[in-house]
Amino acid sequence: MELNLVQSIAVYALPVVFAITLHEAAHGYVAKYFGDLTAYAEGRVSLNPLRHIDPIGTVALPLVLLALSKLFGGGGILFGWAKPVPVNFANLRHPKRDMLWVAAAGPFSNLLMALFWGLMVKIGLASQGTYFALPLALMGAAGVFINVIFMVLNLLPLPPLDGGRILVSLLPHRLAYNIARIEPYGFIILIVLLFTGVLGVILWPLIGITMSLIAALFGLPVSDLMRLASLR
Repeated sequence: MELNLVQSIAVYALPVVFAITLHEAAHGYVAKYFGDLTAYAEGRVSLNPLRHIDPIGTVALPLVLLALSKLFGGGGILFGWAKPVPVNFANLRHPKRDMLWVAAAGPFSNLLMALFWGLMVKIGLASQGTYFALPLALMGAAGVFINVIFMVLNLLPLPPLDGGRILVSLLPHRLAYNIARIEPYGFIILIVLLFTGVLGVILWPLIGITMSLIAALFGLPVSDLMRLASLR
Protein backbone atom coordinates (compact mmCIF):
# COMPACT_ATOMS: atom_id res chain seq x y z
CA MET A 1 0.00 0.00 0.00
CA GLU A 2 1.42 3.35 -1.06
CA LEU A 3 0.57 6.32 1.15
CA ASN A 4 -0.90 9.51 -0.23
CA LEU A 5 0.68 12.93 0.39
CA VAL A 6 -1.27 13.71 3.59
CA GLN A 7 -0.41 10.31 5.06
CA SER A 8 3.23 10.77 4.05
CA ILE A 9 3.37 14.15 5.80
CA ALA A 10 1.87 12.58 8.95
CA VAL A 11 4.58 9.88 8.93
CA TYR A 12 7.49 12.22 8.24
CA ALA A 13 6.45 15.23 10.37
CA LEU A 14 7.87 14.16 13.74
CA PRO A 15 11.10 12.64 12.38
CA VAL A 16 11.85 15.77 10.33
CA VAL A 17 11.06 18.25 13.12
CA PHE A 18 13.10 16.40 15.73
CA ALA A 19 15.98 15.58 13.37
CA ILE A 20 16.45 19.29 12.76
CA THR A 21 15.60 20.45 16.29
CA LEU A 22 17.88 18.06 18.17
CA HIS A 23 20.66 18.71 15.68
CA GLU A 24 20.62 22.41 16.51
CA ALA A 25 20.13 21.90 20.25
CA ALA A 26 23.16 19.61 20.30
CA HIS A 27 25.32 22.38 18.83
CA GLY A 28 24.14 24.76 21.55
CA TYR A 29 24.67 22.25 24.34
CA VAL A 30 28.23 21.39 23.30
CA ALA A 31 29.09 25.07 22.75
CA LYS A 32 27.88 25.75 26.32
CA TYR A 33 30.01 22.86 27.60
CA PHE A 34 33.12 24.34 25.95
CA GLY A 35 32.51 27.86 27.24
CA ASP A 36 30.22 29.72 24.82
CA LEU A 37 26.90 30.69 26.47
CA THR A 38 25.48 32.56 23.44
CA ALA A 39 22.93 29.91 22.48
CA TYR A 40 22.08 29.24 26.13
CA ALA A 41 21.42 32.92 26.79
CA GLU A 42 19.01 33.02 23.82
CA GLY A 43 17.11 29.95 25.00
CA ARG A 44 18.35 27.79 22.12
CA VAL A 45 19.75 24.96 24.26
CA SER A 46 16.27 23.50 24.29
CA LEU A 47 14.34 20.49 23.01
CA ASN A 48 11.32 22.70 22.31
CA PRO A 49 10.92 22.59 18.49
CA LEU A 50 9.31 26.03 18.45
CA ARG A 51 12.63 27.57 19.46
CA HIS A 52 14.37 26.11 16.40
CA ILE A 53 11.80 25.88 13.59
CA ASP A 54 12.45 27.98 10.51
CA PRO A 55 9.21 28.45 8.50
CA ILE A 56 11.02 27.96 5.19
CA GLY A 57 13.74 25.44 6.01
CA THR A 58 11.87 23.28 8.54
CA VAL A 59 8.37 23.40 7.08
CA ALA A 60 7.96 24.74 3.54
CA LEU A 61 10.99 23.26 1.76
CA PRO A 62 10.68 19.72 3.20
CA LEU A 63 6.96 19.74 2.31
CA VAL A 64 7.68 20.83 -1.26
CA LEU A 65 10.43 18.22 -1.66
CA LEU A 66 8.24 15.49 -0.17
CA ALA A 67 5.40 16.45 -2.53
CA LEU A 68 7.77 16.38 -5.52
CA SER A 69 9.12 13.02 -4.39
CA LYS A 70 5.59 11.60 -4.24
CA LEU A 71 4.69 13.17 -7.59
CA PHE A 72 7.74 11.81 -9.42
CA GLY A 73 7.99 8.48 -7.65
CA GLY A 74 10.65 9.15 -5.01
CA GLY A 75 14.41 9.33 -5.27
CA GLY A 76 14.93 12.92 -4.15
CA ILE A 77 16.92 14.25 -1.23
CA LEU A 78 14.67 15.51 1.58
CA PHE A 79 16.48 18.66 2.61
CA GLY A 80 15.86 21.35 5.22
CA TRP A 81 17.26 23.41 8.05
CA ALA A 82 16.34 25.05 11.34
CA LYS A 83 17.23 28.50 12.63
CA PRO A 84 21.00 28.25 13.13
CA VAL A 85 22.07 28.09 16.75
CA PRO A 86 24.27 31.14 17.45
CA VAL A 87 27.79 30.14 18.41
CA ASN A 88 30.56 32.64 19.13
CA PHE A 89 33.63 30.50 18.53
CA ALA A 90 35.83 33.18 20.10
CA ASN A 91 34.18 32.38 23.45
CA LEU A 92 35.24 28.74 23.34
CA ARG A 93 38.11 27.87 25.64
CA HIS A 94 40.18 26.64 22.68
CA PRO A 95 38.34 28.11 19.66
CA LYS A 96 39.96 26.22 16.78
CA ARG A 97 40.08 22.88 18.56
CA ASP A 98 36.69 23.09 20.25
CA MET A 99 35.01 24.14 16.98
CA LEU A 100 35.38 20.51 15.89
CA TRP A 101 33.31 19.19 18.81
CA VAL A 102 30.63 21.87 18.48
CA ALA A 103 30.28 21.14 14.76
CA ALA A 104 30.34 17.36 15.16
CA ALA A 105 27.60 17.42 17.81
CA GLY A 106 24.86 17.97 15.23
CA PRO A 107 25.63 15.01 12.93
CA PHE A 108 26.31 12.83 15.98
CA SER A 109 22.82 13.64 17.31
CA ASN A 110 21.40 12.57 13.93
CA LEU A 111 23.30 9.28 14.17
CA LEU A 112 21.83 8.62 17.62
CA MET A 113 18.34 9.44 16.35
CA ALA A 114 18.81 7.18 13.33
CA LEU A 115 19.66 4.33 15.70
CA PHE A 116 16.63 5.13 17.88
CA TRP A 117 14.30 5.09 14.87
CA GLY A 118 15.95 1.87 13.65
CA LEU A 119 14.92 0.29 16.96
CA MET A 120 11.37 1.56 16.35
CA VAL A 121 11.34 -0.19 12.96
CA LYS A 122 12.47 -3.42 14.65
CA ILE A 123 9.71 -3.12 17.28
CA GLY A 124 7.11 -2.27 14.64
CA LEU A 125 7.98 -5.26 12.45
CA ALA A 126 8.07 -7.54 15.48
CA SER A 127 4.57 -6.40 16.50
CA GLN A 128 2.73 -7.44 13.35
CA GLY A 129 -0.97 -7.87 13.99
CA THR A 130 -1.19 -4.94 16.40
CA TYR A 131 -2.78 -1.61 15.42
CA PHE A 132 0.46 0.34 15.84
CA ALA A 133 2.82 -2.01 13.99
CA LEU A 134 2.66 -0.48 10.51
CA PRO A 135 2.59 3.20 11.59
CA LEU A 136 5.55 2.62 13.93
CA ALA A 137 7.55 0.78 11.25
CA LEU A 138 6.83 3.48 8.66
CA MET A 139 7.68 6.36 11.01
CA GLY A 140 10.77 4.52 12.22
CA ALA A 141 12.02 3.99 8.68
CA ALA A 142 11.31 7.63 7.85
CA GLY A 143 13.26 8.62 10.96
CA VAL A 144 16.25 6.50 9.97
CA PHE A 145 16.17 7.87 6.44
CA ILE A 146 15.86 11.55 7.29
CA ASN A 147 18.49 11.43 10.03
CA VAL A 148 20.95 9.61 7.78
CA ILE A 149 20.36 12.24 5.10
CA PHE A 150 20.92 15.11 7.55
CA MET A 151 24.01 13.46 9.03
CA VAL A 152 25.64 12.75 5.67
CA LEU A 153 24.63 16.13 4.23
CA ASN A 154 26.01 18.07 7.18
CA LEU A 155 29.29 16.20 7.06
CA LEU A 156 30.05 17.51 3.57
CA PRO A 157 33.27 19.57 3.81
CA LEU A 158 31.56 22.79 2.75
CA PRO A 159 31.29 25.74 5.15
CA PRO A 160 28.95 26.60 6.82
CA LEU A 161 27.95 22.93 7.02
CA ASP A 162 29.30 21.06 10.01
CA GLY A 163 31.75 19.12 7.85
CA GLY A 164 33.20 22.40 6.63
CA ARG A 165 33.72 23.61 10.19
CA ILE A 166 35.26 20.27 11.17
CA LEU A 167 37.64 20.65 8.22
CA VAL A 168 38.55 24.20 9.26
CA SER A 169 39.26 22.96 12.77
CA LEU A 170 41.59 20.22 11.53
CA LEU A 171 43.54 22.10 8.84
CA PRO A 172 46.61 24.29 9.45
CA HIS A 173 45.72 27.96 9.93
CA ARG A 174 46.46 29.18 6.39
CA LEU A 175 44.48 26.41 4.70
CA ALA A 176 41.71 26.73 7.28
CA TYR A 177 41.43 30.46 6.53
CA ASN A 178 41.08 29.80 2.79
CA ILE A 179 38.36 27.19 3.35
CA ALA A 180 36.51 29.46 5.81
CA ARG A 181 36.29 32.19 3.14
CA ILE A 182 33.83 29.99 1.23
CA GLU A 183 31.27 30.22 4.05
CA PRO A 184 29.23 33.23 2.75
CA TYR A 185 28.59 31.31 -0.48
CA GLY A 186 28.13 27.84 1.03
CA PHE A 187 24.34 27.68 1.03
CA ILE A 188 24.12 29.10 -2.48
CA ILE A 189 26.48 26.36 -3.66
CA LEU A 190 24.40 23.78 -1.78
CA ILE A 191 21.09 24.91 -3.31
CA VAL A 192 22.61 24.87 -6.80
CA LEU A 193 23.93 21.34 -6.19
CA LEU A 194 20.51 20.26 -4.91
CA PHE A 195 18.46 21.51 -7.84
CA THR A 196 20.95 20.39 -10.49
CA GLY A 197 20.94 16.84 -9.11
CA VAL A 198 24.66 16.88 -8.31
CA LEU A 199 23.98 16.75 -4.57
CA GLY A 200 22.09 13.47 -4.99
CA VAL A 201 24.95 11.96 -7.00
CA ILE A 202 27.34 12.82 -4.16
CA LEU A 203 25.11 11.81 -1.27
CA TRP A 204 23.19 8.70 -2.40
CA PRO A 205 26.15 6.26 -2.21
CA LEU A 206 26.99 7.49 1.30
CA ILE A 207 23.33 7.35 2.35
CA GLY A 208 23.04 3.82 0.98
CA ILE A 209 26.12 2.61 2.86
CA THR A 210 24.93 4.15 6.14
CA MET A 211 21.40 2.76 5.73
CA SER A 212 22.90 -0.68 5.04
CA LEU A 213 24.97 -0.55 8.24
CA ILE A 214 21.98 0.47 10.36
CA ALA A 215 19.82 -2.21 8.76
CA ALA A 216 22.49 -4.82 9.48
CA LEU A 217 22.78 -3.66 13.11
CA PHE A 218 19.08 -4.35 13.67
CA GLY A 219 18.94 -7.46 11.51
CA LEU A 220 16.76 -5.82 8.85
CA PRO A 221 17.04 -6.30 5.09
CA VAL A 222 18.13 -2.91 3.74
CA SER A 223 15.62 -3.30 0.89
CA ASP A 224 12.79 -3.50 3.45
CA LEU A 225 14.11 -0.44 5.30
CA MET A 226 14.32 1.59 2.08
CA ARG A 227 10.87 0.39 0.98
CA LEU A 228 9.33 1.48 4.28
CA ALA A 229 11.18 4.82 4.14
CA SER A 230 9.64 5.43 0.72
CA LEU A 231 6.23 4.77 2.41
CA ARG A 232 5.42 1.65 0.41
